[in-house]
Amino acid sequence: MSFFSSSSADSHLATAKTVLTTAASVAATAMLVRSVANEFLPGELRDYILGGIRSIFSRFSSELTIVIDEFEGLVNNQIYESAETYLGTKISPSTQRLKVSKPDAEKAFSVTVERDQTITDVFNGVKLNWVLICHHVETTNFHNPRDLNSTLKSEVRSMELTFHKKHKDMVLNTYLPFILKEAKSLKQEAKALRIFTLDQQNMYGNYSEAWLGINLDHPSTFDTLALDSETKEFVMEDLKRFVKRKEYYRKVGKAWKRGYLLYGPPGTGKSSLIAAMANYLHFDIYDLELTELNYNSELRRLLISTPNRSIVVVEDIDCTIQSQDRLAESGETSGNHERQQVTLSGLLNFIDGLWSSCGDERIIVFTTNHKDKLDPALLRPGRMDVHIHMSYCTPCGFRQLAAIYLGIKEHLLFGEIEEAIQETQVTPAEVAEQLLKSSDNIETTLKGLLDFLRKKKENKEEQQRKQKEDGDKKDDNDEKKIVIE
Repeated sequence: MSFFSSSSADSHLATAKTVLTTAASVAATAMLVRSVANEFLPGELRDYILGGIRSIFSRFSSELTIVIDEFEGLVNNQIYESAETYLGTKISPSTQRLKVSKPDAEKAFSVTVERDQTITDVFNGVKLNWVLICHHVETTNFHNPRDLNSTLKSEVRSMELTFHKKHKDMVLNTYLPFILKEAKSLKQEAKALRIFTLDQQNMYGNYSEAWLGINLDHPSTFDTLALDSETKEFVMEDLKRFVKRKEYYRKVGKAWKRGYLLYGPPGTGKSSLIAAMANYLHFDIYDLELTELNYNSELRRLLISTPNRSIVVVEDIDCTIQSQDRLAESGETSGNHERQQVTLSGLLNFIDGLWSSCGDERIIVFTTNHKDKLDPALLRPGRMDVHIHMSYCTPCGFRQLAAIYLGIKEHLLFGEIEEAIQETQVTPAEVAEQLLKSSDNIETTLKGLLDFLRKKKENKEEQQRKQKEDGDKKDDNDEKKIVIE
């Protein structure tokens, strides 16, 4: 019995040795063939043979592979760029190689996959495998004018997406559009905000060079604004609703834009609100100075050169634009007004005419200290959709400033200060300046603010008293003149 057991064991061992020997021989042969192919076969022929082998095996496979090249001709492939951005958020602990960069236009590091690294994503319960493929180009004449590094690296990049064949429609109709949308949002959040002004010297060059920009590091947010909570909530909800209604605007036949008019005395936070809107939406700001333009055509040119997802700001609109009818009525024919050719009709066409549809997802903000001076044509819905009154500081605004600057929500002096604020016209900027003076000692700071409010009230009353006395004297002089006559 033991004899047969020993014989059987020897037989299995011999079989195992044969299998291992055969496998080793096949592997060695494969490595030899691969070395010979890499050494003697041209790259194009090698890729052709490997492609043929893969094609044969793919006929018996249930998987489908979509190839997404980096460039479509000489134009960037939007799907490739979006996939690269999206997959940077899907890095798993098993990933062995990554690429990290820090573009100037972004706030954080950019993480992308390295060549030959497989990234697995799960979408709607479906497993999808991504891999970055890089093919080296042997010829030194390879050059892509859209890719400035192409002559240095001499490689062609593509993404391969592999999944089960039965999910093809889902991938093409749902998954890839989802990646495009998600990547757009990720890029918007990652980029550093910028503020642009008109570049007069390059205005008639390329459209992209009409604006000169720098990074916008304004710290203002809706949390730091001295606005009443109701107004802040309204603006935030209005902005949030606006960016989600692309299809709705198209459905009702309106350009995808929104107009805001911020009006009120100087120092009430109009510029801070604009910065808070930009930080909230991650939109760049384009500061448009109308007095630097000579013709309506220049205004249209700037509109074309302004990208989507941006905030166009025209400050002190009452001082920078007047209708030709008003100029004619007032008889103003000075050289300055003869030179100024940007008209009210040109501005209206800019914000609500045919040219306003040249772009999507734009916010247009006008500011003014005197709303009553604006032409009614500027104020109607469709042009300035939302009117926000930036008032003097209120007790609610003071409490927000105290929480921000001093870190307190209650104090014994709050009652007196709030009463003084209600009796005095003081801007949030003036209150903030007083709170900045001595933030180390809270009580000293609040007493200083209270003294400032009382002095401001006294000065205002003294000014009103003098105006009344001057008015009484004028009335007396007028009466004497009448008697003499």
